[in-house]
Amino acid sequence: MKLTIATRESRLALWQAEHVKALLEQRGHSVTLLGMTTKGDQILDRSLSKVGGKGLFVKELEVALEEGRADLAVHSLKDVPMELPGGFVLACVMEREDPRDAFVSPKYANLAALPRGAVVGTSSLRRVALLRAARPDLKIEPLRGNLDTRLRKLDEGQYDAIVLAAAGLKRLGLENRIRSVFAPSEMLPAAGQGALGIEIRSDRADVQEALGPLTHPGTWLRVAAERAVSRALGGSCSMPLAAYATLAGSSLSIQAAWGDPEGRVSLVSADASAPATDLAAAEVLGTQVAARLRDGVLRAGGSLDTEKH
Repeated sequence: MKLTIATRESRLALWQAEHVKALLEQRGHSVTLLGMTTKGDQILDRSLSKVGGKGLFVKELEVALEEGRADLAVHSLKDVPMELPGGFVLACVMEREDPRDAFVSPKYANLAALPRGAVVGTSSLRRVALLRAARPDLKIEPLRGNLDTRLRKLDEGQYDAIVLAAAGLKRLGLENRIRSVFAPSEMLPAAGQGALGIEIRSDRADVQEALGPLTHPGTWLRVAAERAVSRALGGSCSMPLAAYATLAGSSLSIQAAWGDPEGRVSLVSADASAPATDLAAAEVLGTQVAARLRDGVLRAGGSLDTEKH
């Protein structure tokens, strides 16, 4: 089968698309890449939460699918909006790479080693909230751009440290840049972090069938629960929300956390565990955790509604 993959043109996005291409070619398909620059790649002077969210990274790829110029789009799952437009489906979730956040610094070994007032770069509201909860004495500054740009800004001395997804660094062979990795108990990951999701048009049953062997059921169960938390709370990049699930046998456990990026309200967390053998059960569990988290945020005096687009 001949397939065209729509992909962003950043080095990490191209690695991810090439990875999927190689796996499909191993299964006898003929695959080409359609590289595209998205609005999310072009707007670098403002935070994503102020210019339309992470959906800016996928819209142009969806247009290519709609027009038939591509058959599938490969995304970092944490960049995929919780609700896809009509006519599109998430057809495949692949096995997860390391879901944790990485501490990257030329001088300091870990977060605890940073001196008071040190400058830490991130543009994730989730990371801002979790960093403020752990180290309110730090100065947290915005950091946009692709992975190489962010590392260059660190190396130029604009920051004392930056926080990045461990998965991206590992995929690009940059694991040596990681000084330490945050345990989920220290910095809870974003919903879907480290997983790749493949989007197709909902009428392409042929493409869905071709992607079947690439699906990793355990990862899909976990991220379905995580994304359900975010979906139930209207989650987007403008919400400082973390959600992370683990699977032991058929028992699915999920933790979620909400924090105030300004540090005015204490970090709020919620968790639950239940047997889950299908996506529907995973999503029910995620929705239950979301309800608990919402109650906790309201009791703490925070507001989820103001964080929505």
